[in-house]
Amino acid sequence: MIKKLRSFWATRKIKTKISFFTGSVFVIVLFSIIFDAWIVRLFMFDFNDIMTDNMKGGQIVSAVDKETEAFTLYVRSGSVDSKTGLDEAIKSLKDSVESMNLDYKRLGDNRFSQLQSLKSLYTVYCDYRDEVISGGLEGREYVEKLYCVYDMQKYLYDYAGRYADTTLKEGNDRYNEILPVVFILPAVTIIISILMFFAILEISRAMNKSVTEPVLKLADASRKIAANDFYIDDVRADNRDELGELITAFNKMKYATGEYIDALEEKREALDRLHAKELETLEAEKQLDAMNLELLKNQINPHFLFNTLNVIGGMANLESAPTTERMAVALSSIFRYNLKTQEKEVLLSRELKVSDDYMYLQKMRFGERVKYEVNCEVDADGVMVPTFTLQPLLENAVIHGISPKISGGEVKVNIKRDGDLLVIEVWDTGKGISPEDLKDLRDSLYGKRNLGIGIGLGNIYRRLKSMYPGSDMKVDSVLGVGSKITILVPYKEDNKGEET
Repeated sequence: MIKKLRSFWATRKIKTKISFFTGSVFVIVLFSIIFDAWIVRLFMFDFNDIMTDNMKGGQIVSAVDKETEAFTLYVRSGSVDSKTGLDEAIKSLKDSVESMNLDYKRLGDNRFSQLQSLKSLYTVYCDYRDEVISGGLEGREYVEKLYCVYDMQKYLYDYAGRYADTTLKEGNDRYNEILPVVFILPAVTIIISILMFFAILEISRAMNKSVTEPVLKLADASRKIAANDFYIDDVRADNRDELGELITAFNKMKYATGEYIDALEEKREALDRLHAKELETLEAEKQLDAMNLELLKNQINPHFLFNTLNVIGGMANLESAPTTERMAVALSSIFRYNLKTQEKEVLLSRELKVSDDYMYLQKMRFGERVKYEVNCEVDADGVMVPTFTLQPLLENAVIHGISPKISGGEVKVNIKRDGDLLVIEVWDTGKGISPEDLKDLRDSLYGKRNLGIGIGLGNIYRRLKSMYPGSDMKVDSVLGVGSKITILVPYKEDNKGEET
């Protein structure tokens, strides 16, 4: 029988098992609540009713006796004190009678009829009593009414006494009826508690064996797999429910994953060897590019170029052409900076000087269509910045932002310090960039997609990242309003006193 039950339990779905467990606990808790409520009712209501009825029966007998004595004293003396005592006794009896409710279901036939007779007699008695103590009767009529009141008081006392005796007797009978239950109740409570405890314990064991243990086995196997141990023993369980299916699938996936990981490891080793060869090839290509660049630079004779520009400037001065002279000097300064500067970092003042020369040439080209402004809040002669940073950004702003607009625009450079960072902002009031093109530009810039967009900006971004790991470059733009490029680099002061 037990084997059949275990086999039946193993084939049930997890949802069914949880529902059965929850329902069993609910039934046990509900039974406990009902049983406790019955015990509370037995002790609090039944015993309380017996004690209350006995107390009220005694109170009404005492109240009738007290009013009888107070009434007799008042009739004999007629003093103020006796009148006060009578009033108190009348109120006490009235409260006692009114507190007795005519509840046939609770009182029963005998006590109900006795209490009804008592209340009826009390109503008539109150009329006679009030008439006697009012002082409106005289002579024979007074005497007759007075003895009627005495007789009614005796009847009230007898009715109250019989009601109290009946209540006491029925209360004793009810108490004797409940008393055996009171003695048996602790044993019954202990037995029921033990049965419920073992029932919950057995159900919990079944749930633990069919749900908790398989889950723990799966968790332990998962931890071993996480440590790259894919060839552990299969997880075993007697479940034929969803957990059983999960364990079977887990065992299959374990071996398949192990074989897949081994294959990936072999592939990774092959890729590492291939990557090493590619790095060697890339390094050779970098050296070749550097050699080609040096060869290109050597093809231009810088001295010849600078001397020629100086001659042009001198001729322009002799011919009273200051603008031509200034343009030649500016172009000479730009070529000298680009061809002769080998350092990775220069003073900010040198970058600003080359930027001024470049923007002067552009203003000569575009006239009033281009405006240029620099707002520098740091000491340009004491701060180091990456070489060839500002001029490409200005060129990008002029060519792609200002040039396409017929009305031209303004290019502004803001430089400030923010804690340990130097913030360089280059913004223009050019045509701006659409949201779609801006997204493509950012993706290409940050290496998410290689779209061939923003090559110049990409070169600056990668150079900054290689020089300062904590640096950053942001591109913001609104179509028809303009664009802004923000560069964040470490704030570095010139401690060597670089010569300009």
